[in-house]
Amino acid sequence: MSKIFSRFADFIRETDRLLLFLCIAASVFGSVEILSVTHRLSTLRPFAVQIASMFVGVAAALFISMFEFETFLKRWYLAAAIGVIPVILTFFIGFAPEGTDDKAWLDLGFTTLQPAELMKISFIITFSAHVKAIKPNINKLKYLLPLVLHGAFPVLLIHFQGDDGTALVFAVMFFCMLYAAGVSWKYFVAAISAIIVASPIVYFFIMNEDQRKRIIGVFNIDADIKGSTYQQYRARMALANGGVFGQGLFKGNLTQVGGVPEGRNDFIFVSIGEELGFIGCMAVLILLAAICFRSIHTARICRKDSGKIICVGFFSMIFAQIVINIGMCTALLPVIGVTLPFFSSGGTSLLCTFLGVGLVMSVYKHRNSRIIYLRD
Repeated sequence: MSKIFSRFADFIRETDRLLLFLCIAASVFGSVEILSVTHRLSTLRPFAVQIASMFVGVAAALFISMFEFETFLKRWYLAAAIGVIPVILTFFIGFAPEGTDDKAWLDLGFTTLQPAELMKISFIITFSAHVKAIKPNINKLKYLLPLVLHGAFPVLLIHFQGDDGTALVFAVMFFCMLYAAGVSWKYFVAAISAIIVASPIVYFFIMNEDQRKRIIGVFNIDADIKGSTYQQYRARMALANGGVFGQGLFKGNLTQVGGVPEGRNDFIFVSIGEELGFIGCMAVLILLAAICFRSIHTARICRKDSGKIICVGFFSMIFAQIVINIGMCTALLPVIGVTLPFFSSGGTSLLCTFLGVGLVMSVYKHRNSRIIYLRD
């Protein structure tokens, strides 16, 4: 029995308790706001799903952290299958929930699944394994081109699925993980130049009219308040209502009557702003910034390159979502349907984010080649 307690004590000591605490705190904060936004609907389902997903996610994160992260990299093919196959299924049997246009969900009967969220974690594993395999030759074109195709695959797959917001998140993850892998700056200069040159072509010939209106709306939010800029116009009103200290939980003038579109999903930051004010918004930003910094800290102290890439992959995943989501809510960026990590309502998103947390915790725990205890 003493040996069991000793091993348990080792596990607790080795675990990144700070990262786990920050993630749980953010999830609880988000769940409370979800309850505030949805209680008027006379159903506790969104709140219950969020809480249940948090508990399952925490358990999954702790379980994953027990294994050395390279165990997952060695089985990258399983991660690829788990991530890609469900996304492909959405092209055939996917459905679009009420309020969305993208058939990016699968109906499992008892619940729904958004496979793109699972694919993010799959991509972190497979891309890290790919980088590990070619690291000494990463700047040679014959090795780099397959890596670029690897990164482009999920971006294009999710784009054709119709979820350009998530495709953009994948693109940010791809570029950040390439940078962390040690790819020469010359390739980044060439890539950025190509993106700048291609931007007019994308805007005029690939984007649809609605997407172009959303971009234009960023520069003139009052231009189409009944159409493309409706969500951001209402969001601006709600944030103004909140002031410094907010109107109080369960008391937001717009939040409580459904006046904030997607107030528990994409625009939960706005709901928090109206009900908890500037102070509440700053609390959200501090929590999320701390999670980001903790992930980068783990990347810095890990001795193995593959562990660094995993941490950067997770960091870039949540950082991209944070910037895009808050940019949407504050009308600094167009609305493209990206949720706020740990806060927005959605069981799949929260659970999969905790899977990523588990990977980072695994890197933290196994950041050295071997941990030696005095009793050994």
